[in-house]
Amino acid sequence: MSMNRVIHAALRRDLDRFEGALTTFPPGDQRRADQLGAAWENFDRQLTDHHEGEHEIAWPALAQVGVTAEMLARMDEEHGVMAQALERTRGAMTALQSSPGAGNAEAALAAVRVLKAATAEHLDHEEQELEPVYLQNEDAPAIKEMSRKFAKVSPAKGGQFFAWLTDGASAEEKAALGATVPTPVLKIMVGIFGRNYRKQVAAAWKR
Repeated sequence: MSMNRVIHAALRRDLDRFEGALTTFPPGDQRRADQLGAAWENFDRQLTDHHEGEHEIAWPALAQVGVTAEMLARMDEEHGVMAQALERTRGAMTALQSSPGAGNAEAALAAVRVLKAATAEHLDHEEQELEPVYLQNEDAPAIKEMSRKFAKVSPAKGGQFFAWLTDGASAEEKAALGATVPTPVLKIMVGIFGRNYRKQVAAAWKR
């Protein structure tokens, strides 16, 4: 399992969580709306960073190991569909936090379901086409350089990312992550720099 698939698993997990939370949302519950708003802000950032990072960093690396320009263009088209759904859901989640009534909860749920479908379609396609490429070329200079570029983030951003990535991850996902990030580094990133995630985001899912 590549690091890319570990990230995909976290994206899918959050979309399932949002769908479940909005299905059972108590109308008028401002505290719950604020919890989901904090969780949404994190998810929005993680999904945006992921697909923008793929376009800017991953696609050029994959082109160097043989992925065609046509395939990468198709992936970007799917990113566009996903980004449009993300924008609509962003508006719906903002409206819910501003006014947590039943109507806004239903609208947010509908938007999340559209986003979930668009994201799942893209992630499934990407894994089918590109996961074998990542695994077969993990030692290629272009892929190693890609990983180094993705790793160039601040400790605060990295801590938030890894805390989110490991929250609810399966044993297989954690093992794949451990094969990429040394355990001591991961513990420090999550334990120290992931505090903001645990306080403001993870609480939304502990119900």
